[in-house]
Amino acid sequence: MTIYESQATTRSRTHSWEPRPEMTADLLAMSGLEVLRGALDGTCPAASIMSTLGFRLTAVGDGSATFEGDPGEHLLNPMGTVHGGFLATLLDSALGSAVMTRLPAGSAYTTVQLGVHLVRTVNADTQVLRCEGTALHVGRTTATAEARVVGAEDGRLYAHGTTTCAVLRFG
Repeated sequence: MTIYESQATTRSRTHSWEPRPEMTADLLAMSGLEVLRGALDGTCPAASIMSTLGFRLTAVGDGSATFEGDPGEHLLNPMGTVHGGFLATLLDSALGSAVMTRLPAGSAYTTVQLGVHLVRTVNADTQVLRCEGTALHVGRTTATAEARVVGAEDGRLYAHGTTTCAVLRFG
């Protein structure tokens, strides 16, 4: 006997993604903003984590990146709310991509610190969430950014965060 009665059958979810391209000379010659614009218009593959968790890149600019995510029951934690890791990943994506838009060709970044503040519960039926990241500082070796997760329709704040990234140079 279990401590709860399940009224639903097992569900499944399928997603697909494009493999990460080889780091060719052409790709290394693109700035971070060019790579992200390519992901937005479909000429470069999007990061596979987006299809895994159900979010998408919707806008990029100089020092900014916006993603939208769809909460759902496939993201629930044991308490029945959307797992904080979904919001953390959405924040990390917008934060890092905002930094990436300011990186010149032949460079990349990696997150070295991520600060996440969850301020409102996200449920399976919560509306689409929008996460807007803004680069604050992008230097030769480090970068920082901030982001907010809000309801796409009502603008209610669900989470906010910051990052510090290491800037990596190739060649």
